[in-house]
Amino acid sequence: MAASAVVLWSTLSFSLFLWFSAATAEENTTSYSLSTAVYGDQNVTYNGTDSSTQPAEFESTTPTAAPSSSSTERPVQPTLSADPLPVSGQLPTPATSVDRLCPCDAHRDVCDINCCCDRACREEVALFTGCSLHSVSGNKQLCSRDVASYSLGITIDGYSELQSSVQKETNYDVFCIQSQSGADGFSHPSPALPTDSNFDSLFKQFTSFIFGSEESSGQVLSAELQGGSGYQYGDVMMTAGGRGHRGMFFLPAPGVTAYCMDTSAAAFLKDQSSQCSRHMVLEQDCSTLPALSMDTYTNIQLFAGKENDAALEVVPVEVTSVILQSVDGTQTELQISDGEHLSPVLLNPTLCANVVLKVVYVMKYNPAGEIVKVMVSLVLGFVREAVLILDQEFQITFVQDGEEVAVHYSGNPGYVVGLPLVSGTRTADGITRSIDPRDTLSLLHTAGDQDCLQGLHKRSPVLFSVDSVSGCKLRLEDAANCSLVFQALLDVLRGPNYPQYVASFGNSPLEYPLDWVPIKNNSNPGEAQSCIIPLSLHLEIEWTKYGSLVNPQAQIVSVKEVIQTNVTSLDQLSGGSNTVSITSSVAFIPVSAAALPGYRAMPTIDAKLPFDFFFPFV
Repeated sequence: MAASAVVLWSTLSFSLFLWFSAATAEENTTSYSLSTAVYGDQNVTYNGTDSSTQPAEFESTTPTAAPSSSSTERPVQPTLSADPLPVSGQLPTPATSVDRLCPCDAHRDVCDINCCCDRACREEVALFTGCSLHSVSGNKQLCSRDVASYSLGITIDGYSELQSSVQKETNYDVFCIQSQSGADGFSHPSPALPTDSNFDSLFKQFTSFIFGSEESSGQVLSAELQGGSGYQYGDVMMTAGGRGHRGMFFLPAPGVTAYCMDTSAAAFLKDQSSQCSRHMVLEQDCSTLPALSMDTYTNIQLFAGKENDAALEVVPVEVTSVILQSVDGTQTELQISDGEHLSPVLLNPTLCANVVLKVVYVMKYNPAGEIVKVMVSLVLGFVREAVLILDQEFQITFVQDGEEVAVHYSGNPGYVVGLPLVSGTRTADGITRSIDPRDTLSLLHTAGDQDCLQGLHKRSPVLFSVDSVSGCKLRLEDAANCSLVFQALLDVLRGPNYPQYVASFGNSPLEYPLDWVPIKNNSNPGEAQSCIIPLSLHLEIEWTKYGSLVNPQAQIVSVKEVIQTNVTSLDQLSGGSNTVSITSSVAFIPVSAAALPGYRAMPTIDAKLPFDFFFPFV
């Protein structure tokens, strides 16, 4: 028995040797097909072609007991190999038939609900409630194209039934495409499919622009960007402190709550406008809280760039204007010399003066990102003890050096409904207007029990094609001096910086005064009374449609201000109460003429014939 086993082992070894020699005789190409037996819980199958000059190595696919003394090598575990790249080929040709296109088919081999063009939907169609896509077409620029239509019908049993059709539609556009030469239908030519042989060339083709042909090109570009001394978009601007210390430029802004956060850094080229509140104790914080002092926002020096260089230029903050707001809201511009500051002062235990209410920064920068000039405008005011919460407003705007501050328009060219009217004042050089979009023709903002002569008066800009009415209450005890009350009420109704002209179009240039409409005044004085006051201010704005009927542009042609005064005594107007209602309103009146059809004149023939044209008949 033992002898038979030895003979069998020798025969098997010799056969394996001959098989191995035959397999390695061909060095150029070795084709093999191996099907492994069950190994553990996996079936492993591999088919392929190996192009190599090395002898092929084969592993045993049937687990056998390793000899105890003849070999110390561990058996090699078979692994699952990924599918190799194909030798050649192209991507599948895209479908060109519209009945095979389905944009709503989001899941492969799965029915998408209510997707009537999904070929995976069979029995599910009976439960559809509607088609999410009713038609599929090809290139809409073709003069003639196929359109696949889908709809649902109801069977006698109440179930849905798919109804589809393919029809040819005609595009009557003058500039349609008569024929399409692309062989691949609705897509670009199919790209080459990556294979073992062309992978390196495709990789270089599609990645050469990203990585660059030279390894150092990206490093040089990065070094140039980092080498500039100017700020970049979003960089935090740096300030110069004492003894060479560097700090950040902060602009207070509300945090999670409405209270001010003084450690909110301002970013370069990011315009910001915020309003926040502060809780203060008047006697303690009037002269000690830095946020109330003008010096906190003006005594600042900014570095022109972000580089930590001792030779870098330092730009101081220039104070352009300081406006003092009284207790009743009246504003007056103060004339302050360079270096002069107004510090908060506690006038009495219930009143603090020179408190900062509004700060507006305008920063100019050059193309290199360096700050060249910083300007600030402030509004100072009074705070009473009754006001426990102080509201402050902060703004910052960036303007490139050499450019004017951006001016907001209300149309191009015609006015847009809902945008504020563009207004200004006539000067010798033309029309001047404020860069603040809120500083325009406005009306009183109606508030409950708003007093005409007391407190602050909020205003709303006059919006194109939006009629509105607002007003306030006048107490009779305040109207003792009629001559003063008349002008005070008129100023309240008109608002500060009342304009003289309104732009006829939303983008009327300032240098063309003829494109601006003057505001005409039309007063309706009442009968002679001992006390005459303005009861209402009404604006009548006439506008028309200008230009083509296809795209008409709104143009203002007339603005009239109508002031109505009292015709009876104030006691009779009050009706027994101690208040009189004062109103302001605006109405937009369309005055467009009816459109008339226009016909072109028939062309005249101006032909000059030679003198012998009819020879020899004439």
